[in-house]
Amino acid sequence: MSLWMRLVSLLLSLSCCWAFSCQNSLSSPDFSLPGDYLLAGMFPLHSAPLEARGRPTVTFCDRSNSFNGHGYHLFQAMRFSIEEINNSTALLPNITLGYELYDVCSESANMYATLSILSALGRRYVEIQGDPAHFSPAMVAVIGPDITNHALTTAALLSPFLVPMVSYGASSMVLNARRLYPSFLRTISSDKHQVDILVLLLQRFGWVWISIVGGEGDYGEVGIQELEYQVTRQGICIAFRDIVPFSARPGDERMQNIIRCLVQARTTVVVVYSGRQLARVFFESVVLAKLTAKVWIATEDWAISSHINSVPGIRGIGTVLGVAIPHRHVPGLKEFEEAYVRADKGVLTFCPQGSWCSSNQLCTECWAFTAQAMPTLAEFSMSSAYNAYQAVYAVAHGLHQLLGCASGACSRVRVYPWQLLEQIRKVKFLLHKNAVTFNDDGNTLSNYDIIAWDWSGPSWTFRVIGSSSPFSVSLDINTTKIRWHGNNNQVPTSVCSRDCPEGHQRVIIGFHHCCFECVPCEAGTFLNKSDPYRCRPCGKEEWAPERSQTCFPRTVVFLTWHEPVSLVLLAANTLLLLVVAGTAGLFAWHLDTPVVRSAGGRLCFLMLGSLAGGTWGLYGFFGKPTLPTCLLRQGLFSLGFAIFLSCLTVRSFQLVFIFKFSARLPTFFRAWVQNHGAGLFVMISSTTQLLICLIWLAVWTPLPTREYKHFPQLVVLGCREANSLGFMLAFTYNGLLSVSAFACSYLGKDLPENYNEAKCVTFSLLLNFVSWIAFFTMATVYQGKYLPAVNALAMLSSLSGGFSGYFLPKCYVILCRPDLNSTEHFQASIQEYTRRCGST
Repeated sequence: MSLWMRLVSLLLSLSCCWAFSCQNSLSSPDFSLPGDYLLAGMFPLHSAPLEARGRPTVTFCDRSNSFNGHGYHLFQAMRFSIEEINNSTALLPNITLGYELYDVCSESANMYATLSILSALGRRYVEIQGDPAHFSPAMVAVIGPDITNHALTTAALLSPFLVPMVSYGASSMVLNARRLYPSFLRTISSDKHQVDILVLLLQRFGWVWISIVGGEGDYGEVGIQELEYQVTRQGICIAFRDIVPFSARPGDERMQNIIRCLVQARTTVVVVYSGRQLARVFFESVVLAKLTAKVWIATEDWAISSHINSVPGIRGIGTVLGVAIPHRHVPGLKEFEEAYVRADKGVLTFCPQGSWCSSNQLCTECWAFTAQAMPTLAEFSMSSAYNAYQAVYAVAHGLHQLLGCASGACSRVRVYPWQLLEQIRKVKFLLHKNAVTFNDDGNTLSNYDIIAWDWSGPSWTFRVIGSSSPFSVSLDINTTKIRWHGNNNQVPTSVCSRDCPEGHQRVIIGFHHCCFECVPCEAGTFLNKSDPYRCRPCGKEEWAPERSQTCFPRTVVFLTWHEPVSLVLLAANTLLLLVVAGTAGLFAWHLDTPVVRSAGGRLCFLMLGSLAGGTWGLYGFFGKPTLPTCLLRQGLFSLGFAIFLSCLTVRSFQLVFIFKFSARLPTFFRAWVQNHGAGLFVMISSTTQLLICLIWLAVWTPLPTREYKHFPQLVVLGCREANSLGFMLAFTYNGLLSVSAFACSYLGKDLPENYNEAKCVTFSLLLNFVSWIAFFTMATVYQGKYLPAVNALAMLSSLSGGFSGYFLPKCYVILCRPDLNSTEHFQASIQEYTRRCGST
């Protein structure tokens, strides 16, 4: 053996001797049973004092007022199961199992028991072999211990030697680590499953604002850490969390602080994730503080434990729901315990000098039990005893396979721990109709009962209100079985803020997303139920009113052909077109008359044609806008009206120049006449407007548009033109021509009556200005479907005003006053103008 192995053996031997064996003590024969193969059992027959240690101490278990009735039932369950197996002809025939049982009331007692298990029988040291595969301690497997702190210590020491360890009560998730604890198995569900069930329980009743109190140690601290992680993922907020330390006492300053924080947290639901001893300290403090009207969520370690429900005054704390191990019955255990009490056990004796026994294999109270004074085997203890019973049978079935007992006779061979571990992992059998098997993590597949405390009778009891599935994370709860605290028996709520009304988003206040204020969603946004913290904007083609939970399709609108306003405008425009055409025919019929010649002769047909072309543009304002209609409707009007204004301007200019300036500027007049100034001006002016329109349509193309901004529930179809630079250039050019025409007409206000067109032209141009001023004013305040109608009306007003002001008076003379349409009348009018000018 190497030097380090000898040193380790010496240290373990000294630790073992110092802790328990270097003294004279009483012995109890109930803790040992010889056999072909020995199993070790670790049970808390006594409770350790809850106090913080300032230095290493040894706790002797067999002390007065420390007896643990729950541990006693576990102890007896193992003794009973060994006896039952030894009496069986089917399981391990011709093999006798023995045991060494240890009271693991404290860390030091647990350490001693573990070192004793690793040592050879009757020796006071652990002999470490050079080849660990041939390590063969006296005990081939270990049953227990019950709590996580002790199980972690034992598993850490046994795992290097792969000594099988089947715990009946250590449920911590830390022990799932196969790499660290390869020889650990258990017949109780892992806390991972328990945490999942607790989360489902909270969700089932809509409790999203909770407090968590844990007990110091791996069971409580690791448990609340996992619980905190899981509930946070599910959107549940933890208002307060704390740990009850080992040093805590009922009502001390530390506990008062915890209770005070619980009150300030204003949570209705409190999850108490703790072992029985610290849970009792906590609830004694709760009763002292008179903290009531809460829902307390219990973990399996204390949910139905009489150690907790026997706390004086606990009846008034509120409603207690919890997770409990399903009730399992060990047939014959109660009768076995009763027979043990009745049996003649003799008297306790001191350990023989030099023998290997200690105070953690002694129970003086157990020795003194009578039929009238013995621990009651309650449901919680019976269920836990079943787990210990199940663990013994799992080891026995593994040993049955390892020894080849299937043939009817078992071979008596040396058993190495690692060999037995392999077989235990593979076991699969029925134990009183319950399947026993282990998964890859060494856990059995079992479910939980969901229980509720019931104080309706004279004493405490509990009701099973539901259960969980061992194969999936799901709950089945009958809520009618729960008696809630309060007079109305209603499910208590535990929320920081009430749910918002429909269409209101949650704006978080502080650090917890469960605490919020409700803000209504604005128009154009909606609240998706999957994300209550943000109002989402609707799509471009959708709309939503305030406080909406959904978006609605927008209604697409445009100026249709069949609307009343459209029909009126179309009729008026068509009538104007027909009148213009009729006027052209009338002027053609009277082309050589003085009225037609004074109006411009053949130039009138260009003016009428330009007005007719402008009217065709108006048809583009009706119906669904398309690219051709958007291109032509403003362009035709702008060009046509520009040609008309150019003709009107040059006609007015010529009359004024002939009557007023021809004699003064004869050279200019001759040049104007010889070079066809009027036609040249009209051509240049019209070409200028044509170029402006072409540039406008090419650079600032008036494409069809969908307007979303002005009407939230509508999509208004239109053309992109009114705000373009090209449109403004064309409009400005026509405005300049209008001003020019107005100026020339005004200068001719004193011309002969037959040539004086100032009044009518002024009226038509003023109508043009007013129409477009009205249109632009409307366009600044209204962008709806009827804006094209207003635009068409402005264009129709300009065209009809120009036609009415220039051509209607002449049509009136031709049709109604033919006497005025004579050469004599025109000559008389000119002579009258000449005399008037001569006199002035």
